[in-house]
Amino acid sequence: MAWNPETYNQFKKERYTAFYDLIALLDTKPGMEVIDLGCGTGELTRLLADELTSPNVLGIDNSAEMLERSKLFATSNLQFKECSIEEILLAGKKWDLLFSNAAIQWVDNHQHLFSMMIGCLKENGQLLIQLPAQNKNITNQLLWDLAAEEPFKTAFNNWNLLSPVLDTAAYADLLFYNGSKSMNVFEKIYPLVLTDTDALYNWVSGTALIPYIEKLPTGYRDEFIEAFKKQLRIAFPLPPLFYPFKRILIEAKF
Repeated sequence: MAWNPETYNQFKKERYTAFYDLIALLDTKPGMEVIDLGCGTGELTRLLADELTSPNVLGIDNSAEMLERSKLFATSNLQFKECSIEEILLAGKKWDLLFSNAAIQWVDNHQHLFSMMIGCLKENGQLLIQLPAQNKNITNQLLWDLAAEEPFKTAFNNWNLLSPVLDTAAYADLLFYNGSKSMNVFEKIYPLVLTDTDALYNWVSGTALIPYIEKLPTGYRDEFIEAFKKQLRIAFPLPPLFYPFKRILIEAKF
């Protein structure tokens, strides 16, 4: 997908709040080997590296547009690489910490994915994952419903972006049956207070809307955007707008 760092960073403060909650669960020791799956611009990967003592940190992402910014944050012990999450997990390297902040929702088959991630941890390694609870968030539901309506259903050729995100309890099951020694798994609401639905649209346009616009033929894109904005106005008729954004936080040791 073609990510736009400028659009994504419009809500930098709001997007970064869950990151700080995630690193609060971090166990540190000197010289850790760390991988950040889906590092984006690398800014948060740098903050993660700064929390550690003499680490060796690699941030990976498959977006060249986002990684262009990572040059600003690279250091002697923090490097960045363009590749997919699946590709790096198949490389065979073991890590002390496998970290991912708001990225694995773009990877299919989470049962298999978690098995792969856990298999890449060293003895006493830690898994730290944060992802949106897509199946419970209103904007995702509106996009799914709209894509299933005509004329968009035909324009998409019956395609829709089905989320691989599981119920929160299912992640606890995955951790247990893959041998976790301890875990913290919970869902948290991050309140977004926005001026109006245009602001909410700008929030969604930096993430969830991207694959829909890319998949649509050019002639339908403006119509789809306007129809989505209309649905947002129906769902949130009165300003200011309160949006309860639900995220899943996962920490486990193996």
